[in-house]
Amino acid sequence: MATNKRRIRIGTRGSALAQWQTNHVRQLLQTASPGLRVDVEIITTKGDHILDKPLPLVGGKGLFTAELEQALRSGAIDFAVHSLKDLPTEMTPGLIIGAVTQRVNVADVLISRDGHTLKTLPDNAIIGTSSRRRAGQLKHYNSSWKIGDIRGNVDTRIRKALDTDGDYDAIILAHAGVERLNRLDVVSDVLPLDVMLPAPGQGALGIQCRDEADSLNILAAINDRDTSLTTTAERAFLNSLGGGCAVPIAAYGHIEDDILHLRGRINSLDGISQIESEDSVSLQEPNDNLALARRLGEQLAENILKQGASEILEALL
Repeated sequence: MATNKRRIRIGTRGSALAQWQTNHVRQLLQTASPGLRVDVEIITTKGDHILDKPLPLVGGKGLFTAELEQALRSGAIDFAVHSLKDLPTEMTPGLIIGAVTQRVNVADVLISRDGHTLKTLPDNAIIGTSSRRRAGQLKHYNSSWKIGDIRGNVDTRIRKALDTDGDYDAIILAHAGVERLNRLDVVSDVLPLDVMLPAPGQGALGIQCRDEADSLNILAAINDRDTSLTTTAERAFLNSLGGGCAVPIAAYGHIEDDILHLRGRINSLDGISQIESEDSVSLQEPNDNLALARRLGEQLAENILKQGASEILEALL
């Protein structure tokens, strides 16, 4: 069957951001393969149902992805679109990341009803985030700050942040999600990477599919080479440390002059301990650069463990 006559079903969560991301991928696919029919299926995940508990306490890998993966395996959908930072590093058997789209801004942003920046937030300020990665780095920057758990989609969190009678002096969100929903007007500060390193894969979309040649051929047209390499290194770093959403692990890779640079960081929950390391590798065609990127992430994890990261990880168990 010709590619341009095939019907593709994409699964997505129902939030405004998830649907934006899926429609973006849909447009990329239809531009790359004119005539391709792309239908969207809304799927509710466990993370969408449970909104009254902190994310780390809800538990389990794939909090926002398991139901999408089940739909893929059953054949109910052909592709699933994820924020790559939410996708577990251990793939479900038979599934694969078929493409990673071009990355947008990887930074985190501060939203404050009083217009505070990171430098003007007062001591003992209450900052809303459900991410232990963000919490650990914030506490490292200012140990007096208090972390308040916050759940809900991006619009809900922004509304809570701007509420004059709300519980938070500020909240932290990913620049990418705020940008995609055209809400950058509420951002009071973009956090520098020296203070707030992003989650592995932040700012990129991962399209998951069954490990089948036809699907992989369709998705190859929208895969961004540099983003695929940098996020592969970041996710290998995370995987080698055994981390997930419950572990304060951050990483950022970038390519400059065909050299892949990777920076990784791990924090204790109280922010007292912060361990960071950097490494790089030269990308050489036609070598398997994905393998090089993966090994770079593994090596960085080995380096950071030698510096004492194992003690932080053990304390979280």
